[in-house]
This record gives sequence, C-alpha cells and structure tokens, in this order.
Amino acid sequence: MDFALISLFVAAALASLFMAWVIGAGSSGATPFAPAVGANAISTMRAAFLVGIFGFAGAVIQGGSISEAVGSGLIGGVSLPIAGVIFVLVLGAGLMAIGILTGYPIATAFTVTGAVIGVGLALGGTPVWVKYQQIAAVWALTPLVGGGVAFVIASLLPRETVPERYSIPILVALVGAVLVNIQFSFLGVGATPGTISGVIQRRLAMEGLGSVAGITAIVSLVIASLTWLDIRHDKSSGLRHVLLSLGALVAFSAGGSQVGLAVGPLLPLLDEIGMVSTSVVLVGGGLGMLIGSWTGAPRMIKSLAQDYSSLGPRRSISALVPSFLIAQLAVLLGVPVSFNEIVVSAIIGSGAAVGGRAAIDARKILMTVGAWAGSFALSFTLAYLAGMVLL
Repeated sequence: MDFALISLFVAAALASLFMAWVIGAGSSGATPFAPAVGANAISTMRAAFLVGIFGFAGAVIQGGSISEAVGSGLIGGVSLPIAGVIFVLVLGAGLMAIGILTGYPIATAFTVTGAVIGVGLALGGTPVWVKYQQIAAVWALTPLVGGGVAFVIASLLPRETVPERYSIPILVALVGAVLVNIQFSFLGVGATPGTISGVIQRRLAMEGLGSVAGITAIVSLVIASLTWLDIRHDKSSGLRHVLLSLGALVAFSAGGSQVGLAVGPLLPLLDEIGMVSTSVVLVGGGLGMLIGSWTGAPRMIKSLAQDYSSLGPRRSISALVPSFLIAQLAVLLGVPVSFNEIVVSAIIGSGAAVGGRAAIDARKILMTVGAWAGSFALSFTLAYLAGMVLL
C-alpha cells in the first residue's frame, strides 16, 4: 500500500473520529442526563462523565447493526471510494457542528444518510427502496409514537387515582421487560448476539417462547418490586433513582444507535483491505463519542438542563421512556435515527399532557421540523453535486 493511499485512509479515520466527537458533544451526549441535571438529581460534570461511559458501552455492544446499514445498506451496486467517505463524514460533521454553534437542531442521522445516498447515486449506485421505506417509516412515526407515548405517561403520573408508588413501578417493569430481551453482542452463542432472557433460559435448560415470556415476567416483577420499595421508602429519592437509571439506558441506546453514523461509511473500505475488524472500529468510534461527551457535552447539558428544569422528574421520566424504546427499535431494525428527533418529540408530548396547547409552540415546532427536513435535503444535494463533479 503506497503512502498516498495510507494518507487517505488516515484522513478518513480522522474524519470518522471528528464525526464521533461531534455526536458525543451534541444531542446524543447531552440529552440522556439533561433531565436529571434539570431536576437537580445529578451534577453537570458527573452527568457528562456517565453519559460518556454508557454511550461508549452502547457503541461497542450494540453499534454493529446501524454501522452495517449506513456502510452498505443504503446504496446498491457500488462502494464509496475513500474520497467519498471523507466527504460524507466531513459534510455530516460540519453541518452538525454548525447546528451546535447556531442552535439549530441539525439531525446527524439525516445529514449522514442524505450524504451517503447522494454520493452513492452520483457514482452510479442503485437505490435500496426497501431500506428507504423502512427509514422513512421510522422517521415519520417517531414524532407520533414518541410524543404519543410521552403524552400518555405524563397524563397518568400526576393523577391521584393512579398513585406513583404503583404507576412508576409498572412503567419500570415495562422498561425492564424490553431490557432483558435486547440483543447484546457478548451474550450470544458464538458470533450470534444474545439476550439476558436467553442466557437465563440456557442456564435453566428451558426451551420455547413460553419460557422466555415467563423469565421476562419474573424479571420485570422483581424490578417493579424493588422500585416500589424504593419509592415507598422515599418518593423523591425513588424518582431520582428511576430518572438516573433511565438516563443511563438512554445514553447506552444513544451510543448504540449513533456510532454507526460515524464509523459506518468506513466499514466497506476496511472490509476490502482487511485491515481491522468491525469491533475495533466500533471501539474507536465509541472512544471518539466518549471524548466528545467529556469535553463538549457539559456545556450543552447545562444549556439543555435550563429547559428541562421546567419539566421536573415526572415529565422527564415521561420523555425518557419512549426515547429508550424508540432508540432500541431503531437498533433492532438497523435504521439510522435522529436522537434529536426522538427526544424533542417526547418532550413535546409530555409538555402537551401537562400544559395543553399553551405548552406547544407551533412556530418552534415547524422550525424544528424544517431544520430536520432541510438537514437531509441539503446534505443530499451537496453530496450528489460533489459526487458528480469531484469524485
């Protein structure tokens, strides 16, 4: 391999690290614990430290499916050249950085997806319509589902007829049921991912879907019982513990769903030359996000916490639960998803439940949606033109 080619690979790797840093410093590094900071449940610096750790863990353990989708699932028939990979990463990270500096909610998933498709089509690739339909469905349904679930939860939590010592444990039990059935790379047999319920099933020598359902029910009941005891002992402390636990799960999910946007475009190149394995690339992307969370996220966490402080612990919990569920669904489907879109939609839903129409700023929502759509359109257009002219 000549020096020029090595230099291009190094440039591509640096562009990927820059993208990972921007993701860690941006919304995926700030939003998971911003509600907890706003509710005075944790300090800003400790939140940044934890979100970096959990985000790194999610990137390494769950980042494979999104990385493969971004790397080879968006365009058929061609692989992006090194120069194309560099352009995609720099364009996506650059637009995201502009969004952070200007305050516009530029969505990383939209910019990277648009850039990969734009460059790929310009180079003669074929559209993967099935994947596009899947992505469009997730992107379109995220505000409706996330906002709707947050609305329902926020409507139920403050009611006297639904005491929190019961409603919160039930909510946590739902999260626990999902958690024990999430696929983790290190829990399977051989190279196949596995679940916590699957590990318990193998240890107990049980078989069938019924046993998985039973294990899930038992684990959920145990988690709900512990939460009930915690809230019964001290409601404020119990809500704080639930909020911090959800923040950790959302941070983990953010790492798993967002790292692919940074390292996905690199994978086809590395597969061709056999330089490093996917797991090593995920570790590198996770480290980039971790550094971004530790160095860039504290400022954004502090800024977001001022907005979240008006939510309180209950509305924050209402926003974080659907954020966790949607992020995990995206990982399961291998669909690049905007964490910005997920969390903003959930916040709007929880706000509407408490404040009604007065809590919804229609103009701000339209500007946010316009920024999301504009992120995709701008990155696609710039990438397509660059692919036609420069590559």
